[in-house]
Amino acid sequence: MDSIQIQIPSLSENIRIIESFIDNAKEKFHLDDDIYGNIMIAVTESVNNAIVHGNQKASDKNVLLKLNVDENTLKFTISDEGPGFDYNNLPDPTSPENLDKPGGRGIFLMKNLCDEVYFEDEGRAVTLIFYLN
Repeated sequence: MDSIQIQIPSLSENIRIIESFIDNAKEKFHLDDDIYGNIMIAVTESVNNAIVHGNQKASDKNVLLKLNVDENTLKFTISDEGPGFDYNNLPDPTSPENLDKPGGRGIFLMKNLCDEVYFEDEGRAVTLIFYLN
């Protein structure tokens, strides 16, 4: 299994570093364009959530992004140094009372763009899995 990782301080402008990381992974592992878009959106959204919600933009806290690749799957794990959150009790962004609210769609997006999504460490880590076949 191949693996690469990067750690960034919790600054929103560091999302561009994550985008470059994904672009490099696309080249290194010869990812198809059809999965690349889903990866870019889901992973950058997850990292942004870790920066903004997890670490509350505290630049002295870091976000760690790991990528593990095998013949069938890509597994991105994003972890932060925040307090975590209750991922089992999230409001449904598609319910009428939430449609006009800004935000609240990131995890919904991840769950719809990835083949599998797992939260761990009381919400301080999320694993996004994409099937290659």
